[in-house]
Amino acid sequence: MTNLAQTELEKLFELARQAAQHSYSPYSGFRVGAALQLTSGEIVTGTNVENVSFGLTICAERAALVRAVSQFGPEIRISGVAIANRNGLASPPCGACRQVLAEFILPDAPIFFPAADGVRTMTFSDLLPLGSEMKLK
Repeated sequence: MTNLAQTELEKLFELARQAAQHSYSPYSGFRVGAALQLTSGEIVTGTNVENVSFGLTICAERAALVRAVSQFGPEIRISGVAIANRNGLASPPCGACRQVLAEFILPDAPIFFPAADGVRTMTFSDLLPLGSEMKLK
């Protein structure tokens, strides 16, 4: 895993929890926040934004990633991710978020998220095997 200390992951997790407070989730009530640690040291957060047409809902991870690229440019690289929710439920990144994160994340970046057995940390490459091979560049 990248060199993020446990205290840095805990800070990311707290920022993700804070971001979840801003969730727009009137349909599911599932309030999720994400915090991305960039290799530059910057931290960017995002939250889920639902739409009455669930297919148009954006997850917290993708919201944070879009914000990071908008703020810092397409050269960003992610060295760690934390996901939290206000519902006490498991919430690993969904398949769409894994695919979008794969464009910008270091393969050994830790992903910190609530799981059925408590908070879990695993590398991105463990979460999405062969993800780095899916890039066109």
